[in-house]
Amino acid sequence: MRLSGMNFRTHLGDTAIQVDSASVTITDNSGVSQTGGVPDGAVDGDVAGSGELTVNAANFALISQQAKSAGSWRAMPNFDIQFYAKTSQDEMKVECFGCRIKLSDLLDIDPKGGSASLFKIPFDITSPDFVHIDGVPYLRPEEIENIVQ
Repeated sequence: MRLSGMNFRTHLGDTAIQVDSASVTITDNSGVSQTGGVPDGAVDGDVAGSGELTVNAANFALISQQAKSAGSWRAMPNFDIQFYAKTSQDEMKVECFGCRIKLSDLLDIDPKGGSASLFKIPFDITSPDFVHIDGVPYLRPEEIENIVQ
């Protein structure tokens, strides 16, 4: 059996949640160096990472409990988000470190009903540990060795 969205389990810090959808995006501004307009190698660029979780009301309540414990949504400490899936044929783990969540699309009420209310939770990746894919860091060790958190 191959991986599908149904196979993924998601953890925000120590809290397991079920997502309706999730995305993680890495922006890597590395580029091609040129001499006289001719490519002659590559140069590293800055990186950024972000994503978005879409959850139903029950899972939003789990995250809301963390915000309540912190005193407010903006007071929540950064936490790691892990996405893990395994089938008889495939396995994948994506870890995003030091995530800071924001809220968007808090309400989208349709008086006709027919579907569950969903909540969108964007996040930014703030840790130099950045993203690990199947245990392999995206960034080279020397890129983060002198960064103090």
